[in-house]
Amino acid sequence: MSLILRGVAWLGLYLAVAVVPLIFAVIGIAEPGRGFLTEFSVALGFLGMSMLGMQFALVARFQAVAAPFGEDALVQFHRQVSYVALAFVLAHPVLLQIAGTDIIGLLNLAQAPPRARFAVAATVLLLIVVATSIWRRRLRIRYEVWHVLHGSLSVLVVAFALAHMLLVGYYLDQPWKKWLWVVMTVCLVALLLWVRVVRPIARMRRPWAIEEVVAERGNAHTLRMRPVGHAGFRFEPGQFGWLVVDRSAFSITAHPFSFSSSAEGGERVEMTIKALGDFTATVGAIAPGTRAYVDGPHGVFSPDRHEGAVFVLIAGGVGITPMTSILRTMADRGDRRPVLLLYAVRSFDDATLHDEILTLAPQLDLTFVLVPERAPAEWDAEHGFIDRAMLARHLPPGHRRGQYFICGPGPMVTAVEDALAALDIPAERIHTERFNFV
Repeated sequence: MSLILRGVAWLGLYLAVAVVPLIFAVIGIAEPGRGFLTEFSVALGFLGMSMLGMQFALVARFQAVAAPFGEDALVQFHRQVSYVALAFVLAHPVLLQIAGTDIIGLLNLAQAPPRARFAVAATVLLLIVVATSIWRRRLRIRYEVWHVLHGSLSVLVVAFALAHMLLVGYYLDQPWKKWLWVVMTVCLVALLLWVRVVRPIARMRRPWAIEEVVAERGNAHTLRMRPVGHAGFRFEPGQFGWLVVDRSAFSITAHPFSFSSSAEGGERVEMTIKALGDFTATVGAIAPGTRAYVDGPHGVFSPDRHEGAVFVLIAGGVGITPMTSILRTMADRGDRRPVLLLYAVRSFDDATLHDEILTLAPQLDLTFVLVPERAPAEWDAEHGFIDRAMLARHLPPGHRRGQYFICGPGPMVTAVEDALAALDIPAERIHTERFNFV
């Protein structure tokens, strides 16, 4: 089955799981006197609940699910769907109030029935989950703290919402309907057990050791890792893994980093990590020999999955790491297909792995364009931001038959996508990786 068909199938399954509980809920409901607003509000509540439950599956790192879309795309979808689910959940009590139900009176939790207390608790916790995700940096919440808070509160949101539905009982008045939600809850618990218990046990049996920590330009460090007691794994150039260092394999918090080493480099792997805060600021102090766990490989951001006569790599900041893996792999394979690399940095001092790229250039058919945002007066080459005009000046012959890989900060990736679209580059030839998973 092609990736497109697999993607359509997964989307169909998602819609079915989200909507089917609503259909089952209203089967047999025929009580007169319940107006449209009341029924519509309940429908939105069921949809919101189903979508919240499906959120766990979207970020469970199932490679079969991520393959047609890319894991970063699933994370983006996870974020956007959370806003929709929140809107449905908030609309539910508002519409009930408009329809004549005294929802405001139920906010007196001292006298409210348990079903109302669970509803209020689920809604408040959901607002906290969304707010702390949107404004994590402004609130100065460490990534590790946010990660634990996000997962724990999300479980409570779904549990309290389910309790509210069961206690209301009107739409779940028949045993088979209650069993439907019980089965869905069991599936959710099984998913959590798979992610938090089964997979960590598998990782615990396949540890890695930090062999060397190498300082790089741009306040970055490369971790060179070797497998301990196993053969490691194969990965495709451009893929990434989730890294846990000096913690238990059951640690809730893992950090996603692209592999920067060659896919043909044997059992050892490398990740180049720029100090951007929290864990990344401590990478330079990691001692050789430290135990690590790598969940991977993940991602579809790889030229190995796409045929092309020309490859155009466009990187911003630490987005150079998967591009370096691609270049190293092509050099090891003797791949002489033309490659254009545009690398946007704030200044020359921020050009991580710049020297490595220059070393690789003689082994490749590589055109390398460094694009500093701030350049000295004597710099007479490209500078500023990568835009349509700059791309048009450098795209090689046959570029419409090429494959385009863009990795960097979200705003830069979006701007380059728009520029390529303006140059009539087919959308199916543009592949992106946004490395902000929070």
